[in-house]
Amino acid sequence: MQARLGGSHSARIALWSVDFAEHLEIHERDGWNGVEKEMAGILGRLKNAGADFALLCANTLHMVYDAVEGRAGIPILHIADAAGAAIQKAGIGRIGLIGTRHTMGEDFYRVRLRERFGIETIVPAGEDFRAIDDIIFRELVMDRYEEPARRRCLEIIDRLVEAGAGGIVLGCTELPKLVSGAKISVPVFDTLQLHAEAAVEEALR
Repeated sequence: MQARLGGSHSARIALWSVDFAEHLEIHERDGWNGVEKEMAGILGRLKNAGADFALLCANTLHMVYDAVEGRAGIPILHIADAAGAAIQKAGIGRIGLIGTRHTMGEDFYRVRLRERFGIETIVPAGEDFRAIDDIIFRELVMDRYEEPARRRCLEIIDRLVEAGAGGIVLGCTELPKLVSGAKISVPVFDTLQLHAEAAVEEALR
């Protein structure tokens, strides 16, 4: 925001930070219906705090986007739309997606990219699929960014490129830190950065 407006400007943000351990307990106990209720309550509080629009600042949370979007009372910027616009602008028609097992395995992300942007998505298979999810939940969530996980992630990315991916979506907001500085042969789309940039554009609009 400062880069766009100059001077000492910054973004006005109403932020609700979730205790991830409590969030996981809700998910384990009540499934996605519990997460939907959790997010609906938070969005209501953000609206009451004066927010004009909202972001769910995690890729996997968009599993409940359709359920909460109509109840939020304010628009919600979809993270896959931010990624899709950048991928489309780059002229890429087939993208590799890595993230949690839900982001990779469910269709909410892939369908949105296909229906709104004409982008086909491929995801890791077999042991690669399980490895990415394990790295996220057993290491990155605990703020562990270690070389074996980095190497494994980059190997998985290479296999997606070999399978025809013209770019890679880092569909978990911790992944950019893990692969930072790595030489990857195709464009990489950081959903954390792209979502934040979309928020700036919407706020200024």
